[in-house]
Amino acid sequence: MKLKTVLLSFSVFAYTGFTAQNIQNNPGSNHGNRFEQLGTILPTPNIYRTASGSPGHGYWQNKADYDITAYLDEDKRNLKGSETITYYNNSPDDLDYIWLQLDENEQSTVKNAGFQFPSTLPAASNDQQLKVTELPEKDNGYGVNLEKVTDASGNPLKYTVNKTMMRIDLPKVLKKGEKLVFKVDWNYNIPNRIKMGGRGGYENFAEDGNDLYTMTQWYPRMCVYSDFHGWQNHQFTGRGEFALVFGNFKVSMNVPADHIIGGTGECKNYDQVLTSDQMARYRKAESAAEPIEIVTLDEAKKAEKNHSKQRKTWNFEANDVRDFAWTSSRKFVWDGMRVTIPENNNKVMAMSFYPKEAYGLYRKYSTKAVAHTIKTYSEFTIPYPYPVAQSVEAANGMEYPMICFNFGRTEKDGTYSEGTKNGMIGVVIHEVGHNFFPMIINSDERQWSWMDEGLNTFTEYLTEEKWDNKFPSKRGPAWTITDYMKLPKDQLEPIMSNSENIIQFGPNAYSKPATGLNILRETIMGRELFDKAFKTYAKRWAFKHPEPADFFRTMEDASGEDLDWFWRGWFYGTDPVDIAIDKVTVAVPDLNTPPRDAKETKYKVEKPLQNDFEDISKIRNKADKNITFYVDKDKELQDFYYRYDRGQEKFDTEKEYTVKTEAGQPLDAKDKEKFKNLTGYQIDFVNKGGLVMPIILEFTFEDGTKLYDKSSAQIWRQNEQKVSKTFYFDKKIKSIQLDPMRETADIETSNNLWSSNGTDTQVSKFQLFKQKQGGGPVRGGANGKVNPMQAGGKKS
Repeated sequence: MKLKTVLLSFSVFAYTGFTAQNIQNNPGSNHGNRFEQLGTILPTPNIYRTASGSPGHGYWQNKADYDITAYLDEDKRNLKGSETITYYNNSPDDLDYIWLQLDENEQSTVKNAGFQFPSTLPAASNDQQLKVTELPEKDNGYGVNLEKVTDASGNPLKYTVNKTMMRIDLPKVLKKGEKLVFKVDWNYNIPNRIKMGGRGGYENFAEDGNDLYTMTQWYPRMCVYSDFHGWQNHQFTGRGEFALVFGNFKVSMNVPADHIIGGTGECKNYDQVLTSDQMARYRKAESAAEPIEIVTLDEAKKAEKNHSKQRKTWNFEANDVRDFAWTSSRKFVWDGMRVTIPENNNKVMAMSFYPKEAYGLYRKYSTKAVAHTIKTYSEFTIPYPYPVAQSVEAANGMEYPMICFNFGRTEKDGTYSEGTKNGMIGVVIHEVGHNFFPMIINSDERQWSWMDEGLNTFTEYLTEEKWDNKFPSKRGPAWTITDYMKLPKDQLEPIMSNSENIIQFGPNAYSKPATGLNILRETIMGRELFDKAFKTYAKRWAFKHPEPADFFRTMEDASGEDLDWFWRGWFYGTDPVDIAIDKVTVAVPDLNTPPRDAKETKYKVEKPLQNDFEDISKIRNKADKNITFYVDKDKELQDFYYRYDRGQEKFDTEKEYTVKTEAGQPLDAKDKEKFKNLTGYQIDFVNKGGLVMPIILEFTFEDGTKLYDKSSAQIWRQNEQKVSKTFYFDKKIKSIQLDPMRETADIETSNNLWSSNGTDTQVSKFQLFKQKQGGGPVRGGANGKVNPMQAGGKKS
């Protein structure tokens, strides 16, 4: 869902297995924390979800099929519905009750979830905002009115409504492999979503007296019952979105005869509800490479003036979807064209519905943006599998299978700002992209907003980049997240937080996850490794219910990269990136260093290499009559040192010996020429922000040339606070720029630059000698010293 700029939140905590706490084993240390494995922070792998991140051999998920009839009463602005649900228990558990969602109750003053906002006296108000407090709260007439809940034979079922959730108590246990068929009849008053907010409702156009309906969360829907949560029956507060079950839908919608409907799936009776001209245009659009107007602008304008009292029924079907949404209005212009997905050769109808107020933007851009989105997402995830993809202009942003609602209207004279144009294209890409996350890769939005919004915003960014290289994407590039990450810690929460607890919802659920994935792709893993792993995740969890650990584990499993340090820091923590160049030490070699004199060192032979203290194991082993030591049993092993350790070898152990160190060799003329321009630079970095990242450097030399270097984040593994790196160049550095492309989300760039013109730059010298050929210590050798065996005059 695309959010508006101003976001409010709630402060109620919900916990479902994961923790947002960044557990560390050694918090007092300067190392070993940020690179610690996630370990028990992640759930234990099992037969349902493996350690590799893929579904296990015991994976299961339940299913729900819906057969729904709906009646839209435009005069009363009321929706009346009747549904038959067939629920399949594929779990290994016996169920004696089931849970359904009554999301429309959130619009009710007496049936809602009760997650209130804090409030204070305003500095100013208006008469529409200000009203006398009524206690107890009066019923505003909104919310679901349940008329009947029965089994397939019409027998009443016992049920309990708890705010936005309904529990149905079953007359007999629903066992593994069994299905339950039951019916629900209901109605509700459709809210004005422009005034009341929310995702579904109507918008009234006062100038022509017409409504535009977006029918979402409009029917009682099955909750998810899963291996990782049981029943996901957390209340709907308006923030955390939805956890839903896959199934097949048959939906009939009875509406005024002059309304045009767009909905999830395919309409099965266009020939009955469209005029012959409209049907001919639809047939033409089915093979068109450019959008064809199926309902024209002129037809839409004429329909606005004539409110038909006749009615028509539109029949839709959709398979393997988790939800069903629809839109209805006489104001709609409708265009469409055919799109072929190369990866699976799927022929998709890309379509758009929009009122005349949006014609100047949507006629030109919407359907083409739909087509571009499903094709680009198919490249990065899985091939788009559905027959339809639709965009509806409805002054908001919200997503459902095969249909989404977006904004983007022109001024009355048909002009528009660039911001409106780019915002409209961006929201179409975002909401159409939600077909993949979470409509197909079906994560639990009620618990983990980032798993749909964050992953989708990242893929939206990739798609915007392929739409226009100059597209002003605000979510994805690392530099765009820095203002958020600069905020005080008491205004932040980890990405791994429940939806209801997030204060800065847009940055936390959308921008920060998307940015993190882009950093992984561009800076840490590289495009090839990342893209393969990301596609693997999408393929593994298409039409299934993934959890965060499934994503984390798959990204590592498919890439061969240990990313626990990144998940720990970016997803479980709130530390920002602020790596600074603390100091640069400059030194040149002394090419005329005089030879070092040979050095003599006095020493005595080594004493027996026995432990200074005889531990309890040695004492007990020696006293144990059942133990015979191998060297005591095999006389061939009793050499000089066996006797020396036991005081059996007698020689002068106090005698002093002398060892000589080789004299240093001066550089010859050839070496001096080789190193005459050499300069060494030791760069000291300090981790001020706490979050580790690769160190990326741009060296600019005095001759104007540039070189680049990147050290992986693992350079911090032995000291997460300070680290140094030394470089030697045969030309002088003019400046050193840390993170020159601003790709690590560093929040403070003023400490990322060093210049040789700085007043604190001093050049020192270091001695440089010629290495003696064949010199250097040999592991296991005596390094010129007399050993005890030599001192004792023995060879064995």
